[in-house]
Amino acid sequence: MLREVARNWWLLVLRGACAILFGVFALAWPGVTVGALLLLFGAYAFADGVLAVVAALSGRASTPWGALLLEGLVGLGAAAAALFFPGVTAIVLLYLIAFWAILTGILEIAAALQLRKEIDGEFWLGLAGAASVLFGLFLIARPAVGAIAVVWLIGLYAVTFGVLLVALGFRVRALRGAVPA
Repeated sequence: MLREVARNWWLLVLRGACAILFGVFALAWPGVTVGALLLLFGAYAFADGVLAVVAALSGRASTPWGALLLEGLVGLGAAAAALFFPGVTAIVLLYLIAFWAILTGILEIAAALQLRKEIDGEFWLGLAGAASVLFGLFLIARPAVGAIAVVWLIGLYAVTFGVLLVALGFRVRALRGAVPA
C-alpha cells in the first residue's frame, strides 16, 4: 500500500491544494460560500427527490412505494425551499446545527460527570461540552453572525486539512526511493 501511495504522492498534494483553495475562498467570501452551499444542497435535494419519486412510481407493485414517494416529495420541497427561500433555509440549517451543538454539549457534560469517578482529567470533556453548548447558544442568539462563523470554521478546517495533506504528500514523496518495489 505504501508503494501505491508513494507513487501517487502528487494526488495528496493536489487534494491538499484544492482544500486550501476552498478554505481561502470560504474565508475571503463567507457570504458567497453560504449561498453556494445552499445552492449545492438545493441541487442535491432536487436530484434525490426526483430519483426517489421515480423509484417509487416505477416499483409500486413490489415495494412499499408510499414512504419512498413521500421521501421524494419532501426532498423536492427541501430543494424548492433552498432555491427559492435561501435565507430561510440557511436559518433552519443554522438552528439545526445550534440544537445539535447544545444537545451534544449536554451529553458531553453528562459523560464527563460519569467519567470523573473513573479517570482524572475528565474536566476536558466537560469543557468541550460547555464550549458546544455556548456555541449552540451563540448561533441561536446571533444567527447571521453564526452563519458566517460556521463558514469561517469550515474554511479554517479546509485550510488546515489541506496543509496537512500537502505535508503528507511531500513526506510520502521523500519515501519513494525507500519503498521496495
